Amino acid sequence: MTDLLKQQETARYNERSLKTLVRSIAMSQQQFSLILVRCNYEQLRQQIAQRLREMSAVPIQDLVLPASVKTLYTTLQANTLLPSGASAVGSPSALMVFGLETVVAIDELMASTNQVRDEFRKNFSCPVVLWVTDDIVTKMIRLAPDFKSWAAATIKFEMAVEQYSRHPIGFLHLRNRLGKTGIGASNQLWRTLSHL
Repeated sequence: MTDLLKQQETARYNERSLKTLVRSIAMSQQQFSLILVRCNYEQLRQQIAQRLREMSAVPIQDLVLPASVKTLYTTLQANTLLPSGASAVGSPSALMVFGLETVVAIDELMASTNQVRDEFRKNFSCPVVLWVTDDIVTKMIRLAPDFKSWAAATIKFEMAVEQYSRHPIGFLHLRNRLGKTGIGASNQLWRTLSHL
């Protein structure tokens, strides 16, 4: 019964986060706004993104970054502005960016993003939603603190502990997170989850 309650609590939390995201996008029309959305699980990320598209009255353009990308700004600019690149008139109503966690040169990308942060405000007249993981947020804090400071509080989506056991990636993430915490109970929880 407690697993069911935890799942329901997580579902309510995610629903509130989704409503916050929809509201943030709607309130940021015609102006640049950086919205960080933290989700460590690709399947959950896809589900939330689909629900966002269904709930939002604002058209959202998706952009999946290739692993080889070197800069965020020029990649966004090349994929959202008119061919002339001189005007933000061709900008979408909202831009949702996936794939930061797959970028090979992520440190360089973060550093360059921080250096050209003012260009985002000058050339994007729409909210930019960056889907990030815990690791990407950590790198952003370290390598692009000025750029990150433009975002309000990160909107988070979680997965209930019971759901970890059904998702191999989530299961490995949980194991890694527990291993880093040093909490004595983590070994017991790890043994319990290993048997699910």
